Amino acid sequence: MKGVPLRFVWNKVSGHGARSPNAGLNLVSFIDFLVVTVIFLLMSFSASGEIAVDKNVKLPKAENVEDVIDAPMVAVNGNQILVDGALAGSTRAIEELGRLQKIDELFNLLKNKRELWKQVQPNKPFPGVCILQVDQNVPALVVKSVFQTAAFAGYPNVSFMVSKLPKSQ
Repeated sequence: MKGVPLRFVWNKVSGHGARSPNAGLNLVSFIDFLVVTVIFLLMSFSASGEIAVDKNVKLPKAENVEDVIDAPMVAVNGNQILVDGALAGSTRAIEELGRLQKIDELFNLLKNKRELWKQVQPNKPFPGVCILQVDQNVPALVVKSVFQTAAFAGYPNVSFMVSKLPKSQ
């Protein structure tokens, strides 16, 4: 054994071989993981503030539109009223009564949202803005009742969610 000319061979043969302190990383799989993660985050992030619209709701169309703002979303479809996804009343009662009326559940939900906003941001004036997402087939009486209830609850500035039409030239 003493006649082995290479020192590293002598160390291996005699049992003195040590592992390298540098561990070999598989960079290809690590880079693949990072690329997939970045693509997922880019696809799921919406910078324009788009809000999902129920597929059963057909929004009215308009040419002059603005981006969506951060405000409570009041959705009105054929038979129910929702505030940010929570049930806030029924349209059937308004239709059967045949006149404008205050919707108590909607009023209470919007009032609670207003009070919470004031507690979270006490130094700022309350903007009083809510967004109405109304199906184009909902009767005007229901829309007026929702609009009036929102105003009574402290939301006099109401924006309507619409589908954007291409501008005519």
